[in-house]
Amino acid sequence: MSDLLKNIDARTRLAGTNKLEILLFTLGTDGRTGRRETFGINVFKVREVMRTPSITAAPEMPASVEGMVSLRGTLVPVVDLARYIGMSVETPREIMIVTEYNGHTQGFLVEAVDTILRLDWSQMRVPPEMLTANMGGLVTAVTELPGNKLVMMLDVEKVLSETTRYDNEYIFKDIVQLPDGDGRVVYFADDSSVARRQIQQTLDAMGVRHVSAVNGRQLWEELNRAAAHAETSGRKIGDLVSLVLTDVEMPEMDGYILTKQIKSDRRFAGIPVIMHSSLSGNSNQQLGMSVGVDEYVPKFEPQRLAQTLSRLLVEGVAPQAQD
Repeated sequence: MSDLLKNIDARTRLAGTNKLEILLFTLGTDGRTGRRETFGINVFKVREVMRTPSITAAPEMPASVEGMVSLRGTLVPVVDLARYIGMSVETPREIMIVTEYNGHTQGFLVEAVDTILRLDWSQMRVPPEMLTANMGGLVTAVTELPGNKLVMMLDVEKVLSETTRYDNEYIFKDIVQLPDGDGRVVYFADDSSVARRQIQQTLDAMGVRHVSAVNGRQLWEELNRAAAHAETSGRKIGDLVSLVLTDVEMPEMDGYILTKQIKSDRRFAGIPVIMHSSLSGNSNQQLGMSVGVDEYVPKFEPQRLAQTLSRLLVEGVAPQAQD
């Protein structure tokens, strides 16, 4: 199984090309439908794949958290994904995917891992509303493989939020309202419903208006509409768009490509761009900066996000030179 995650350097170079690699896995046959669905997780978030070790039960854990395991001296919570999404399966989950994102490490119990699939983010689609409703908003993107095989990308940030209870109201209580905040508009994109909700709560606490989108393509369309309106009304784009906040991983257009397009378009000169991602490693930050990102803020740190937003909304950034 360790062979699945070799050549990390080659995978790192995928970032910024609108491509990704996803690890495919199954959870077992769903007793409700009789189907064995295929799920995916971005390889960037996978630290290792291993046989499920001995799990120690822990008190007062959410129902889907089986307990804890010790990995190289660190206690890691283990989530049974089948139980989490409400699947009734009889197959034992003998494989554990160890994930690392948002500064947290956790194990996901699965039935089996399949292969690593490389594809373009444009091949990942926003899930249909019916699927989103059936899965409780847990699927952020879908793609179809040959043979009408559907792969569903799980919102692992939602899993982390709901199994660790770190997404509580108290984390917003000390956010300072921005003077004249309602005169500013932040455009933001994120495919995770949990992340969008937290961004919205942060901006609301600051008193800042906002426009949201579920991916980079949708936000780019919103930005183009704003630019067209500015041109026809004789206004400056900065009057309509104060700042752009973008996730990295998103179906159809990722945050790197979105940032490249914004920074290469003279209509948006001087508009700050913040990259807001659970992929908070140095390599991801450097890639963000290489495409013109003005700041990089890890996800689920609303106080830090609010401070960065306040600074950039007040100070702005100097317009970049255009070719």
